[in-house]
Amino acid sequence: MAKNDKDVEKKGAAPASKPSKADKNKKPNIFVRMGRRLKETFSELKRVTWPTVPKALKATGVVIVIVLIFTIIVTCVNVGFTELLELLTKGGGSSGVV
Repeated sequence: MAKNDKDVEKKGAAPASKPSKADKNKKPNIFVRMGRRLKETFSELKRVTWPTVPKALKATGVVIVIVLIFTIIVTCVNVGFTELLELLTKGGGSSGVV
């Protein structure tokens, strides 16, 4: 009997109404969307393979060394161009004008 009762309940239940076009185009509110994005972000962060502390320190050291090297190069080029500009604007001292 219990099986038949379930069948009757299933048959007697009203079919689920299909969402209208307005419901399909309606966005959830901002908090629901932000919550979904945060959930997705944290799930992605769980999958990330994080570097070990020694690897992170080594990579940081490499970056600092490269930045220092480029700083020295750019400074030398700047000083060179500054001296060249001063030499050109002073006339090289060969004009005899004081």
